Amino acid sequence: MQESLIVEEFANAGYQVSPDAVALIGAYSAPDTIVSKVLQSLDDSVLVVGREHINIGDVKIPEKPADKLAEKLADKLSKPADAPAVNILSDISNESTCVGEYSEFVRYFRDRYTRLSGIIRGRITARPIESLRARHSGREYDSVSIIGMVSDVRTTSNGNKLMEIEDPTGSFPVLVRPSDRDLWAIASGIIHDEVIGVTGSLTRDGRLMIVKSIVLPDLPNRYNQTLPGGGWGINGSEHGNGDGGAGCAALISDVHIGSDTFLGDAFSDFIDWLGDGSLPVQYLIIAGDLVDGIGIYPGQESELEIPDVYDQYRSAAEYLGRVPKNIRIIIAPGNHDAVRLAEPQPALPEKIRSMFSDDVIFTGNPALVEIRGVRILIYHGRSMDDLIATIPKMSYQRPELVMIEMLRRRHLAPMYGGRVSIAPENSDHFVIDRVPHILHCGHVHTIGIDRYKGVTVINSGTWQSQTDFQKRMNLDPVPAHATIVDLATLGTKMVKFA
Repeated sequence: MQESLIVEEFANAGYQVSPDAVALIGAYSAPDTIVSKVLQSLDDSVLVVGREHINIGDVKIPEKPADKLAEKLADKLSKPADAPAVNILSDISNESTCVGEYSEFVRYFRDRYTRLSGIIRGRITARPIESLRARHSGREYDSVSIIGMVSDVRTTSNGNKLMEIEDPTGSFPVLVRPSDRDLWAIASGIIHDEVIGVTGSLTRDGRLMIVKSIVLPDLPNRYNQTLPGGGWGINGSEHGNGDGGAGCAALISDVHIGSDTFLGDAFSDFIDWLGDGSLPVQYLIIAGDLVDGIGIYPGQESELEIPDVYDQYRSAAEYLGRVPKNIRIIIAPGNHDAVRLAEPQPALPEKIRSMFSDDVIFTGNPALVEIRGVRILIYHGRSMDDLIATIPKMSYQRPELVMIEMLRRRHLAPMYGGRVSIAPENSDHFVIDRVPHILHCGHVHTIGIDRYKGVTVINSGTWQSQTDFQKRMNLDPVPAHATIVDLATLGTKMVKFA
């Protein structure tokens, strides 16, 4: 059994497994048997399966060669590489094929439905919508479940929440009554085009479902609960040994080089700080809007210090050229960058990439990358404009709450036809299939950090002071901060540079 299959077996059962445990299991002649026995021995207190969980019953940890293999693997993981590796797991770059035909939109939404309904189907026993009327027996309290995409949601004159749910076989109306406050609260946050499961009873005429429960794709309850090692706690509270044992990543976004409100001095201080070795930073990840761009909004030309977009990127390359060479830089685009506005966005074009050092890594938006075994989902965050305007109690001052809503829906941009222009690619690149350890966004120019079911969510602010547009909209940015993540624990520390 390959190591990847061992990891997958434990993940399917809701557990993480340490690298040395994987190495030990893989050394046996029948690793699948070992995996089965280990899973049977675990209780609810176990989150990460380690070496100590393998010595059960008649299964003995072999002294050789597995211990040596595990020691070699652990030693490799503990020593920082000269050039930190980055594995791009998912990215639209060089894979875009859509031209905007009707058939592509149909394929796009079917892909979204298939993948998200598959997640929900493991939690409820659903039937096709077309079967509801066919099986209706005239009894009001028949309990049925369906999974579908929300095509319409509105509040009736009686205060009920009425939704239209679609699957490939048809559509059906479902109703939530305000008397069930918990269910009503969930229904109030339901938005167009997300995929949900509902369970309820049919009315006597079989034309309406009275909803008793709503199931979102959501994250599993036991996932990514912890990573081994010492470091910081959330928001910089100390725990563990505090030395960032596996190295650190600096997360920033919305630099906006070229704008007359770009905080160049503070950004220079940040780069100097990276070089002084205060913390073992090995990665710098930029989640979009590296430059301010050209023609992004009316009147922008009057607010530019650098009026040529290529000169903006040359300036950016000069700044980032001062970053120590042992720090790997990863750059994803945003809505101000020189790529197509429709998401998912490909990486910056070669003409721009050539301005930067050869070891800078450019990804699309969104992109899932893996560094030191930590999966980081990078998304600039344009969809937050739509989610904040639609979901109750969401705001630009609490972006981490909006990001948690993305995780609950297992989708980065569930609403179609809003402010975000979405290209109908072969597959929906916004679906969160593989659960990340970190979700990193920007766009809203405010800071938010939280943890949801084992996933650390980080919105890393901006390097631009308040613009005239933000003044008119009464938006207060939080500039000149960098979020430092300990890759051993996913603990975070915020460092201010202004």
